[in-house]
Amino acid sequence: MPDCFIYDHVRTPRGRGKKDGSLHEVTAMELASQSLRALRDRNDLDTELVDDVVLGCVDPVGEAGGDIARVAALNAGYGNKVPGIQVNRFCASGLDATNIAASGVMSGQHDMIVAGGAESMSRVGIGASGGAWPADPSIAIPTHFMPQGVSADLIATKYGFSRDDVDAYAVESQKRADAAWKAGYFKNSVMKIKDINGLTILDHDEHMRPETSMQSLASLNASFEMMGEMGGFNAVAVQEHPEVEYVKHVHHAGNSSGIVDGSAAILLGSKRAGKKAGLEPRGRIKAFANIGSMPGIMLTGPVDVTEKLLARTKMSIDDIDLFELNEAFASVVLRFMQHFDVDHSKMNVNGGAIAMGHPLGATGAMILGTALDELERTGKKTALITLCIGAGMGTATIIERV
Repeated sequence: MPDCFIYDHVRTPRGRGKKDGSLHEVTAMELASQSLRALRDRNDLDTELVDDVVLGCVDPVGEAGGDIARVAALNAGYGNKVPGIQVNRFCASGLDATNIAASGVMSGQHDMIVAGGAESMSRVGIGASGGAWPADPSIAIPTHFMPQGVSADLIATKYGFSRDDVDAYAVESQKRADAAWKAGYFKNSVMKIKDINGLTILDHDEHMRPETSMQSLASLNASFEMMGEMGGFNAVAVQEHPEVEYVKHVHHAGNSSGIVDGSAAILLGSKRAGKKAGLEPRGRIKAFANIGSMPGIMLTGPVDVTEKLLARTKMSIDDIDLFELNEAFASVVLRFMQHFDVDHSKMNVNGGAIAMGHPLGATGAMILGTALDELERTGKKTALITLCIGAGMGTATIIERV
C-alpha cells in the first residue's frame, strides 16, 4: 500500500467566536480560502497537481453551506479541475477530512490532496444545522441523549475528577499555550488573516487567557448544573449509569473549549507526487480509525478508538511519543490519561482548546499540524491525534516524523 506523506500544513489564528471577535467579519468560506491560498503560495504549488480538496465543516448552512471545499478552492485561485468535498463528523471533521484524503492516497486512487476544515462560529452559531437526535423524543429517549456539558460532568463524576482537578488542568492548558506562543512554536504554521485591503486582521490566538488561575476559575459557577437538574438530564445520566448516584457538575467556561473562528489546510500526497511538486515530506500518516461509543456519555470515544487503533497497528501506548487530544472539556483529557496511564508531559504539551479554542470543523486538522511541528521541534518520532465526538464517537490518527 502506498505511503501518504504530509508535505506541509497551515492554520489561521483562532479568533473569539463572538461579534466582537477579530474574525467576525470573515466568513467560513473566506477563512478556508485564505488557508488554501497560503498553503499553495508557501509551497509554490501547481494546483493542477491537486486531485481533491476535503474540508470539514460542522454547521454547513447559510453562507457556510453548499460544498464549501469546492467553492473555497475556486475562491483561492486553484485550478478549475480541482474538485472539493465537505465532511461532517462533528468535532472530528477536520481530522476525518485528513484521514479520508489520506485513504485516497494510500489506496493509490489519488496522488495529492489538500485536507483541513473551517468554521466561523461567530457568524454561524453552533448547532445551526439542527438535527433529529436532540429534538425528536422518539430518538433521544432510547439513546439516552444528554447535552455534551452534562456528559462531561458525568465523566468527571464517574471517574473521580473533582472541580479542583478539572480547573488545575485548565490552568495548565493556558500556561502551556502562552509559553508556546512566547517561544515561537507556532510561528511557522500560523498564517495572518487579512482583509480585502490586504491589512492584517489577526495574527495570534485571541481566546487565550494566560492570567487564568485556580482562584479566578473558582469564581465561575458550573455551567451545566441547571440544565442537568431542570432539564432532567441528570436523571438520564443516572439511568444509563446506575453506578453513579448523582452527577457532580464541575465544568464551566474556564475548563471547557472556547468557541472560536478558524481554518486549517494540510497538503498530503504520495512520494511520486511530492517529487513532481519539488517537495520534501515532513511526516507520514501511519494509521487511523473511527469508532462508535456510548451515545449518552458521548465523550469517551478517544479511549475506545485509541484501543482499536493500537490493536490494529500492533502498537502499545508506550510506542507513542506525543498525544494531541482535543480539550473539549477537561474531564475528557483527564479520563484518557487515567485510562492509559499517560503522563501529562506527553499530552497537549503546547496547550489546547481550553486555552486557544475549538473551531469545530477545523480543530482536528489544526492539532495534527501542532503534533507534527512538535515532533520536528523535539526530534521525537510518533504522535497520536484524537478527538471526542458528538453522538458518541471517536476518531484517531497516528503520524510519524520523516
